[in-house]
Amino acid sequence: MKIEVLGTGCQKCNALAAAAAAAVQQLGLDCEVEKVTDITQIMAKGVMMTPALVVDGQVKASGKLLSVDQIKAMIQGK
Repeated sequence: MKIEVLGTGCQKCNALAAAAAAAVQQLGLDCEVEKVTDITQIMAKGVMMTPALVVDGQVKASGKLLSVDQIKAMIQGK
């Protein structure tokens, strides 16, 4: 599983990355949360508002800060 947090490094982007890492840890998953800050890569995924959460190449949310529980549900496909 690959999890990416897309954002330029703002406070909300960093908070989403921390929440995603916490969700991965709580679920006991063996995967890394990657932060993508390059605007070209972000736009290539069709994201116009950050922060955004991408799970296995699929944009799950953009333009909002998610809670750990919301991220866990998205990772589990609920």
